[in-house]
Amino acid sequence: MKNISLRYKIKVPVEVSARHIHLIQKNLEILFGEGYELKKLKELGQPSDFACEETVSIKNNSNVIENVRVVGPIREQTQVEISLTDAFKLGVNPPVRLSGDLENSAGITLVGPAGSSELASGLIVALRHIHCATDEAEKMKLKAGSFVSVEIKGERSLVFENVAVRVREDYKLCMHIDTDEGNSANINKIGEGNIL
Repeated sequence: MKNISLRYKIKVPVEVSARHIHLIQKNLEILFGEGYELKKLKELGQPSDFACEETVSIKNNSNVIENVRVVGPIREQTQVEISLTDAFKLGVNPPVRLSGDLENSAGITLVGPAGSSELASGLIVALRHIHCATDEAEKMKLKAGSFVSVEIKGERSLVFENVAVRVREDYKLCMHIDTDEGNSANINKIGEGNIL
């Protein structure tokens, strides 16, 4: 992956994204019952997303992680995002991918209060990435599909390389990393970085 070199540093908020799941309507109804609708718990950093009251268990053979938060709204594909630490606990080997890139991804079983659903694919470790609105991307000379490096300062300072840039009109500038990456940089939920 080739990184873009910028002549100056751009500050970017950093959010730690814990394990979560996006559901299609069919899986939602299997897990929670026919005609079920998601209940919003709170808004998330990206304007289109919200945390739901609903949680499910994810299971591989006898290995289970409970209380995995559902994130709305309903999606076109069911997708489960976990950390590598979660993957070790479950005994699975999901690929590191951008959200939505689910071809040949790992399978997992979802367990809800009304039923369970076995997914042949849909389990990934999310590739670290930056959400960026179209106008922000133009100002900062960032291009969708490119990769940058992000420096984190502090007691456990480090540089995250190969950070994917995602651009969309309704995005809000923010870098997303998983809990393993957050721990390595000593970021608890919210931090700040510099795009190099």
